[in-house]
Amino acid sequence: MSTPESQPEKTSARGKRADAVRNQQVLLDAAGEVFVTSGIDAPIREIAAKAGVGLGTLYRHFPTRADLVTAVYRHQIEACAEAGPKLLAEADLPFDALRQWIDLFVDFLVTKHGLADALQSESERFAALHTHFLDRLLPVCAQLLDAAAAAGEISSDVRPYELLRGIGNLCIGRDSDPRYDPRRLIEPLLQGLRPHAAPGA
Repeated sequence: MSTPESQPEKTSARGKRADAVRNQQVLLDAAGEVFVTSGIDAPIREIAAKAGVGLGTLYRHFPTRADLVTAVYRHQIEACAEAGPKLLAEADLPFDALRQWIDLFVDFLVTKHGLADALQSESERFAALHTHFLDRLLPVCAQLLDAAAAAGEISSDVRPYELLRGIGNLCIGRDSDPRYDPRRLIEPLLQGLRPHAAPGA
């Protein structure tokens, strides 16, 4: 049985755990943004400053840069995966949800290229992340495609892996060439999924 003296200690411990979770989420978001703008070799101090925490806090959560890079990658996979069902529930048409989700996926891929470069020396870890990427995102893409197909908005023979692979190929080079915008090619690709799609439909 807890005593009056032990109750504040438990509350304090819960508060510390909640603060730790919040700090971790803030750090992951900040690191993801910094990796896009400054590259995956950006100074750790820049990430800590953007998150509004000290270096000690950052290193407590992520002792090495590889730990941070891996965590950012997983964090962004989860955010992308969780967005799919929400968009589908909120959109007026399934195809609109698919288009919005693909836009998020493209944003993720731009960051992913830099993260993949950072993990080249750790092939096992990157292989596990790639498997996680497919396991989480393919079912979400399939759900969106099935809904759009059931509504008659796209052909029923579109395969999730082929679509994501094709979009991934279109995104190659975006992080090294600011003149290239893959979205200008992805939108016609999505319109091409429609049965007998007409230009501008």
